[in-house]
Amino acid sequence: MISEVIKKSIREALKELNYNKPEEVPINIDHPKDISHGDFSFTTMRIYLSRTGRVRRVRKVVKGIYPDKPEIKEGDVLDMPGKIAEGPVELAEKIAVIINKNKPIDIEKVEAKGGFVNFYLSAKYFSESLEEILEKDSNFGKGNKYDGKKVMVEYTDPNPFKVFHIGHLMSNSIGEAISRVADFSGAKIIRACWQGDVGLHVAKALWGMQRQVESGKLKVESLTTKEWGEAYVLGSEKYESDEAVKKEINELNKKIFDRSDEKVNELYDSGRKVSLEHFEEIYKKLGTHFDRYYFEGIEGRFGEKIVGDNLENGVFEKSEGAIVFKGEKYGLHTRVFINSQGLPTYEAKELGLNKTKFDENKDLAESIIVTGNEINDYFKVLMKVFELIFPEIAKRTVHLGHGMLQFSTGKMSSRKGNVITGETLIRQVEDLVGEKIAGRDFDKAEIEKVKTAVAVGAIKYSILKQSTGSNIIYDFEKSISFEGDSGPYIQYSYARAMSIIRKAGEQRIEIREPKTEEKPGELEKLLYRFPEIVARAANEYEPHYIVTYLTELAGVFNSYYANNPILEAGEATAYRLALTKAFTTIMRNGLNLLAIPVLEKM
Repeated sequence: MISEVIKKSIREALKELNYNKPEEVPINIDHPKDISHGDFSFTTMRIYLSRTGRVRRVRKVVKGIYPDKPEIKEGDVLDMPGKIAEGPVELAEKIAVIINKNKPIDIEKVEAKGGFVNFYLSAKYFSESLEEILEKDSNFGKGNKYDGKKVMVEYTDPNPFKVFHIGHLMSNSIGEAISRVADFSGAKIIRACWQGDVGLHVAKALWGMQRQVESGKLKVESLTTKEWGEAYVLGSEKYESDEAVKKEINELNKKIFDRSDEKVNELYDSGRKVSLEHFEEIYKKLGTHFDRYYFEGIEGRFGEKIVGDNLENGVFEKSEGAIVFKGEKYGLHTRVFINSQGLPTYEAKELGLNKTKFDENKDLAESIIVTGNEINDYFKVLMKVFELIFPEIAKRTVHLGHGMLQFSTGKMSSRKGNVITGETLIRQVEDLVGEKIAGRDFDKAEIEKVKTAVAVGAIKYSILKQSTGSNIIYDFEKSISFEGDSGPYIQYSYARAMSIIRKAGEQRIEIREPKTEEKPGELEKLLYRFPEIVARAANEYEPHYIVTYLTELAGVFNSYYANNPILEAGEATAYRLALTKAFTTIMRNGLNLLAIPVLEKM
C-alpha cells in the first residue's frame, strides 16, 4: 500500500537526521481535507511532543545529571529519549528536503507547510490505480487481515415467541456488514444466531396464549407471530401485577425447560416453529443467511454443568439458594448463574453457547458477538468468567455493543407492547418509497423490488452511518431522500453511473485502457482509497467508515458527471468512461459489503 511506502520514507528521513530509534517514532498519516494540500499528510508535532530525540554523544559529564546511569562517561553515545532540537516547522522542512532528494517512484513531490509534510502522488500512480480497479473488479479492495482464518460472527439473536424488534434490525445490519467485511478481508466466515427458545419470556408468552386458546378465541394450528407477541404482552403484564399468576408462570417456566408436560410441549413446539419460520422471511428480505443456529434450549443447557464444575474452585459461590459470580472482587458486579429454582440463567446459558462454539471449531481464530449496548456491563462480567474458566475463549472473543435505534417517542418495549417491530419499520419505509417513485417507468414487479431494496437500503444506511456504539434517532423522510446523506442517494448514484455504462454499450463505445493527458482530479484521488477504507473498517469493526467513504465518493462523482461530458468527450471519452466504470466497481463492492441492495435501475 502506498501509505506504507510513505511511512517508510519518513522513517528513513528521520534516520538520516540521526533520530533515536526511528522505527519507534509515532507516524500517523492521513488524507488532507483539501486536496490542494496533497494526497497524504503527516504532522511532525507528534514527534516533537513524544520527546523521541536524537542519538546524543556525551561531551561532558556533570555530576548527578544522569542519576539512572551512574556508569556514564565522556564520549559515550546515549540511546535514550530526549527533547528534539528542532521545532515542528523546522523538522517538517528537513524531512521534506530529504524525501524530495530520493523520493519513491509514486511520489511526485513533497512539501512542508506549517509543521506538516504533504505528499503529492504522481499522475502515473493514479493511472495505474485506475487500471488495477478495472482489472480486479469485484476483488478490488480485498484485504488480508484474516488470511484464511476461521471467524464466527454472532448477531441478530431474536427470541422465539417475541416480535422481531428494531434492536434486532440494528444487530442484523451491523453483524451482516462486519461478516462481509471480514470475509472480504480473507476470513472463512461462520454466521451464527443465538436464540432464546426457553426462559421466562417464553413462559409468559405461553401463559398468555393458553388463556387465548382455552377461551376459544384462537386455535393452536393457526397461530401467527403477531398473536404470540400479543400473548407475551398479556403474560408480562399479569406477571408484574398478579402474584398468583407470577407463581403459575414460574412453574410453567420449569415445565417448559424440563419438557415435562405433553400439552405444554405441543403449544410450545407450535409457537417455536411459527417464530423461526417468520424470522427466516425477514432474513431473506435483509439479505442475511446463517450457517449455524444456537438455542438456549439446546446448547444453553450445557452451561449448567460448567457452573457446577466451577463451584468448588471458587469461581462461583452459593448465595440464598442460587449460584452466583461475585464480580465485586474484580471491580464488576454480582450476577446470578443458577437461580433459586435451580434453573440456569441467561449467563449460564452463554457459557454453554461459547464453549460449544469453540468445541465445534477448534481452529476458530475469532468469535465476534454483536449485541445491544444495554448489556455491556453484563458482558464485562461474562468476559471475566471466560478469563477464569476458559482463558483461550476469552482471548479470541470480541464483544461489540451497538447503540439503540429510537424514534421521537423514545425507546420501544415489546414487554409493554408499544413497539414498532422490525418488519413494521420496513413496511412503513416501503410505503414511503412507493409514494416517492410513483409514476416512474417500472412495471408492478419492478416497483415491489425497488420499494423493498430502497427501504432496506434506507434503514441499513441510517444504522451503519454511525459508529457502532452510537444511538440513532431514525428520521423517516431523511432516510428515503435521493439527495445527500442517505441509502437511496448512494444506490441512485450507482444506478446513474450504470445507465452511462449501458448507453456506452448501446453506442458500441469500448472501455479501453485508460490513457489520457487529463490531470488527476478529486474523483481519481478518492477511488484508490477504497482498500484502506475496507482495511480500517475490518481492523476497528466499524462499517461506518465505508458508509462515509461511499457517500463522499458518490457526491464527487455526481459533481464530476454534472461538469464533464463522458460519452461525448472526444479523445477523453475512453478515459472518462473507464473512470465511470471504476466508480461503479467500487460502489458495487462497497454496497455489497454493507449488504445494501445494489440496483441497476432506479
